[in-house]
Amino acid sequence: MPVTLLTAARLGRREAPHRWSHAVPAGIVTVVEIADDTFIVAGPDVVAAAVADVRRWDGWWPDLELVVTRDRGLQGLVWSVDGALSGTMEIWLEAVSDGVVLHYLVRAEPRAARRPDRLRERRTKDWKWHAHRLKDELEAGREPGRGRPGAVKDARSAAD
Repeated sequence: MPVTLLTAARLGRREAPHRWSHAVPAGIVTVVEIADDTFIVAGPDVVAAAVADVRRWDGWWPDLELVVTRDRGLQGLVWSVDGALSGTMEIWLEAVSDGVVLHYLVRAEPRAARRPDRLRERRTKDWKWHAHRLKDELEAGREPGRGRPGAVKDARSAAD
């Protein structure tokens, strides 16, 4: 999924373009939006527990203060964020086949960034690094190309 940077100057108006209008309240300018997806061959309960582990958050986002605004259990978390960024962040977990797609979304304004495009790029790369470390950790011991041991694929996958 492509990463999108939205600015009022690029848009020529004070609201997000139509494709994002469902996610941004009217009248709010979201300067930085990051969207990323990572597939992890692990059970939803295992991935959800890792994401909900508060001890990981300081390593993933050391310059942000997080407040959980919605705990969706096996489907992830939504936070309000403050610090270097001010806005919202979420991780939505979607069970797919024998694993989980970890969807990561940030909608925030930087506190003191002169170049939001560079900030977005750095934060996207940082997150992808953390997501791949989590993937490596949760998939440890699994032979590449093999499914998750004990996983039951859904009917759509079984037909393949």
